[in-house]
Parts: sequence; structure tokens; C-alpha cells
Amino acid sequence: MNENTLCRFQSPACVLCQRTDDCPEKYGEKRTYKEYNLTVHYYCLLMSSGIWQRGEEDEGVYGFLIKDIRKEVNRAAKLKCNICKKKGASIGCVAPKCKRSYHFPCGVQRECIFQFMEQFGSYCWEHRPVQKLPSDESRGSSQCTICLEFVEHFPMYNILKSPCCKNAWFHRDCLQYQALSAGVFFFRCTVCNNKDKFQNEMLRMGIHIPEKDASWELEENAYQDLLQRYQHCDARRCLCRNGRDYNKPDSKWEIKCCQCCGSRGTHLACSPIQPWEENWECIECRSIFTKSGNYQNQKKRSLATSEKIDVTGRLLEEPSPKCPRQSPGSQHGFLLRSPKMLYKESSCSGTLLDLPASNKMVMSISPLINSSSRNLSVRRMQLRIQKREAANILRELKLQVNNTKTTRLNINRDNIWSSALKGFRGRNFNPANTVEVKFTNCKGRVETDAFHGSKHEFFRLLMLHLQNSSLFEGSYSKNLSLDSQAIKENLYYEAGKMIAVSLVHGGVPPSFFSKTLFNCLVYGSENVKPTVEDVADFDVAQTIKMIKSSRTLASLKSTISDCYEYLTIAGCLRPMTTLCDKDMLVNDLLIYHVIKRVHSPFESFRQGLKTLGVLEKIQMHPDAFSSILCHKPERLSARILGDLFTIHCLSGVNKVKGVDFWMGYLQDVEGGESAATLEDILVFATGTSSIPPIGFEPDPSVKFLRIKYPVGNRQLNCLELPITKTYEQFKNKMDFAISSALRLEVE
Repeated sequence: MNENTLCRFQSPACVLCQRTDDCPEKYGEKRTYKEYNLTVHYYCLLMSSGIWQRGEEDEGVYGFLIKDIRKEVNRAAKLKCNICKKKGASIGCVAPKCKRSYHFPCGVQRECIFQFMEQFGSYCWEHRPVQKLPSDESRGSSQCTICLEFVEHFPMYNILKSPCCKNAWFHRDCLQYQALSAGVFFFRCTVCNNKDKFQNEMLRMGIHIPEKDASWELEENAYQDLLQRYQHCDARRCLCRNGRDYNKPDSKWEIKCCQCCGSRGTHLACSPIQPWEENWECIECRSIFTKSGNYQNQKKRSLATSEKIDVTGRLLEEPSPKCPRQSPGSQHGFLLRSPKMLYKESSCSGTLLDLPASNKMVMSISPLINSSSRNLSVRRMQLRIQKREAANILRELKLQVNNTKTTRLNINRDNIWSSALKGFRGRNFNPANTVEVKFTNCKGRVETDAFHGSKHEFFRLLMLHLQNSSLFEGSYSKNLSLDSQAIKENLYYEAGKMIAVSLVHGGVPPSFFSKTLFNCLVYGSENVKPTVEDVADFDVAQTIKMIKSSRTLASLKSTISDCYEYLTIAGCLRPMTTLCDKDMLVNDLLIYHVIKRVHSPFESFRQGLKTLGVLEKIQMHPDAFSSILCHKPERLSARILGDLFTIHCLSGVNKVKGVDFWMGYLQDVEGGESAATLEDILVFATGTSSIPPIGFEPDPSVKFLRIKYPVGNRQLNCLELPITKTYEQFKNKMDFAISSALRLEVE
């Protein structure tokens, strides 16, 4: 295909960032002005440092004059981007004395902050604003209240905290999509509904809140379905010649709906109901009231007073014709009447034979619920069994660790990844040696014993960093990403090696592998079929969905034409002769993006996992390892922690009283009556928020000593607790010690 044909399909590039991407969610609306030979992204224009809106809103481009845009392009052409090293960097960091410049897309990739307010300032990755964890809050995890995936309570670029709610944490991407959809009038905290304080903080942290109405308010006839009213006569014998759906208000052919359920109706002429009577009950609702004994207490209206009237052939004495009109094959159609039927079950003492024929099917709701509960319980039991199997396998692998030789890792809390990478690449590092971890503070000094770290804490922080690193992509279930710099530095191999060492040496598992990534490791990437959910790139996912949803051959060819460049790069471009060809194209795109594109990172990662024989065991026992690599650890409970810690007391100390205080505190924490969480207690004692697959070494213990405040000795996995006269004193000291220790770690 010649060069002219390629240019015809290629989208014009933005004059500021020189990218052809058309992604309104990331870069704002992309507009092309042929009369000015100008194409620009809205955000690139808005955030450029040397241009201001000097025109009206309808003048130039969004109020930016064409001559000003030309001047800004010329100014930026002299500036080199500090990220991609190319010219045209129109955005500069506003921090004093900082001279970094970059393109808008490069800044997004490097996690810069762009404030869409006031002066529209931009901050580079070093000077960007950060959120601080309040001193009275402890580390833990909770669900993002938008996507419902779990997030760690640790402020970072991709994780933001609500300024108005204590335990409300969000993914940045989730907040941005919600802001674009809700607009300035409806974007607010999803927990407490606060608007002003929430929006101010999100604007400070770089969330763009467009000044527009919500998308659901702009959609034409968005609420049309809610305005529809049931219009059908369900009388056994309809007298209307125009049919059961005919409705003429203020006449005998007006349709009245049941006052209780609203899902049954009748013409006034087809039932003994007077025009001035506002309420009417269908036979099903009447039967419920009759069975419950409340029917006589109802006001006598319309058909409720007609027991003495002979209305044979006109009364609704059998199930209405509405039921057969439900979609054929629907197995759950009866659930539409479930509220009514559940009320009937709870209010009457009749057996199944006493119920009307139309209601008997509803009795299967309870077995369905019980069956679902049983399936969930069985699945949880299977996961526990599989996790125990994985733990036994890892204990076997740990036998190869030499307890007489030690490898010491000096870890800087402020830079976990760099210091871990330096340690793992050290000439003296041997994964078969016992690992000893020493944490240093920001000044490079080894931490005191009072706040000494442990290898459990190190592996927890390392797995958390890997989960949020550029090596992986996805919301929670993650696949490998393509990072060229990481390939050059062989970081994928190191990541696999770190995960293998963590598993064997008693660290926490990553628990964020997607099923697709795990299956590739076990069965080989050539035997795995990815899905659209595995595609983390929004633009690519939308392209695949558009191809998949094409209804005609013409629309399919049009979609392919729009994404011609990407299909060419992916090597998936092929002529479409029938609509069925789209399925093969979608499959090829998924395999390319999820598997072939990351073949090199995958092979390196796979080699790293071979450390200490971990990958071989994963392939031999896929079900067992899937339970710890693809599933979150079991949620802690007071019973689990109570069984985990062995209790020791000094001679002369009332052990029963101490045990009562300890177990009572665990129950209070589980019940939400304390500022701490069960995960905080485990972190305080051991450095990790979940129980590693192979357990702790040494076993966690509780010692009651004559000390003033509790101490967590993470080297020994020991909680040293004070002896107090009252439980209230014990609880207050526990809360204070745990929150203080976790706050010091964050600081």
C-alpha cells in the first residue's frame, strides 16, 4: 500500500504534543480546523504555559486565538521534553526553580499533576502535591466505592483519599471517569455526598471536572422508561372491541391499575368499578390480604366490596394473560412478582397446595438462595483446602533454604524498589540463603528495635509496589504490561525472582495475577484465550468492542478503516468478506495485545519465577497456586487472630484476666468499636497485614509484661502487652500504640 493511501487513513497529529491519539478521557477533545491547518488536543492547549484565552468562547479554538496558538507552538518548538527528549514541550512545572518541561501525554505517563483550575498549573513528578495520611488513621485496605475493587490505604498517584470521609479511598482512573460523566453539578463524594470540599481536593490532585451537566441529564429521553405506565386490561373477559391495550381516559374504557402492585389493570367496563373510585386491587393482591387476615380491615372499595355481586365471567378469577407475554425461556420471570409472593409466604400459614397455581413457582426462590449460599460456602472451603495444599508445597521448597548462611538486605523505606533491586542484584545475594532485612530511615540510619522492620513487612511492601508498578496493568486482576525501559533493565526477571523468593521465604503472595496471566504461566501462552477484560488500555478495549458489536458488514469495514493504523501495527489487518470474520479479528487482536505484545516481558518474568523451583511447582499444582496468586487472602477475624497468637504471662500475673482483655479487644476491633483494624494489629506485631501461606516463623505470640505501653517486636512476631487494672485502660493503650506506630511508618 503506497504512502498516499496510508496518509489518508492516518489521523492528523496535535500541533503541541505531536501525537495522533484521539482519547477525550485522557487528552481532552481533539479538534481539527482545516481552514487553519490546525489539529489540537483540548488539554494540551489548556495546560500550555505560554498561552491564555484572550478571545470569547466561540472565538478561535475554545477562546484561544489562532495567532496565539501559532506563537505557543513556535515557543514550544525550542523546548525539549524531559521525558521523551523530543522538542515541543509546551508545559512547564510551576514549582519555583524547577525548569522541567514536557508534553501533556508524557506528563500523564510520568504521573505529573495537572490542576484544571485557576491558573491551570502543572507539577512535575518531583514537585506534585501529595495527600498525607492523617495521624489518627491507620494503614489497611478497603473497597474503592466506585469500582468496588480493594485499594490499600496508602496515598499515591493512582490512589486518592476522600477529604471528607475517613475510610473512603478511590482509584484515580475511577474518579476521573466519574468526574467526566457527572460534571461539576453532580460530582461529589460517593459516601457522604459532600460536594465543595470533595471537589476542591480532587481539583488540587489533578482530577478534571468539566463545567457541564451530567451525561445522563444530556441524553435524550434517558428517563423515558420510567414514565411508562402499565396499560393493559387483565380481566378474564375483556369487553372492549378495540383490544386489551386500548385506553381512553374519562370513559368506561379507561384502564385502572392495581393500587398495590401496579402490574395489573382493567377497563372500568370490564370490572365492577365506578369511575369515581380511585383504588382497585387485582385478584392476586386480594388473595394475599385474604390469607393474611388483613383483608377485612381494608377500606371497602371497588371490587373489594363486590362479594355479593354476581360478576361471573368478569372477575379476575385466574392468572392474568400478562404471564404468558413474558419473554419465552425466561427462567427467572417469576422474580418480577417476588416481593408480593414473599409477603404472602411470611403472612399465611397455608401449604404449597393452598397457594394459587400462579404463585407456586415462587416457592423455589428459597431453594435457589440456599443453593447459592451452599455453592459459595463450598467454594470457600475449596479455596481453604487449595491454600493449605499450596502452603505444604511451599514448606517443601523452603527445605532448600540454608539456615546457616544469611543474606542481609538493607532496605530504605522511602525507596523500597530501588533498595530491593540493589539487594537482589548484589553479588553476595543467594535466594537459598536465609533472608535478613534491616530497614533504614530517610537519613540512612538503621531503625531502632522499637520500630524494627521484618522480612514479612519487607515482602508486603515489595508486593504492594509490584502491584502498582508499570510492570503490570489492569485494575486489580493484572497482566504484564509493555515497558521498554523495564525490558532494557531486565526488571521483569527481577520481579519474577522477587515473587518466588517471597513465596518460599514466608512472605505474602502477590494475589493480583489475572487468570489469563496465571494460565499462560501454567499451560503456555499459545494455549490461552484472553478476553476483552484483560485489555487495560481503554482505547484498545473500545476498538475491540466496536469491532465485536458491528451489526453489518458496512459498519465493520468502517470501524476497521478508523483503526487502520493500529491493525497494521498489530499485524491483524485482513480483508473482511463476511460479518463472521469479525470474531477471528477480535481473537487476533486480543492475542496480540495481551500475549504476543508482551512476549519478551513474559519470558523474562517466567525465568524469574523459576527461582527456587517455584514455577515448576506452579505448573504441577495449578489449582493450589491459583488460590494464592489469583485470590485475595482470607479476611481476618477475631477468632483467626485469637488462634494465631500463643499467650505467655509472667509468673504472678493473672493470665485469665490478660486473656480476657486480649480477646475482648479483638472482638471490639472486629465489631468496629476501635480505631484500629485486625489488619493493623497484625501489621503492628509482624509487619504484614495477612497471614503468609506458610505461616510465621517464629510463631506469633502475646506476652503480658509490666510495661507502660504495648510493643510490637516484628523480629520475633511478638506482641508485648501491658498489665492494666481495667479493660478500658488496656483498650486505650492498644489503640494509642498501634496508631502511633503505623503513623510513624507513614511519616
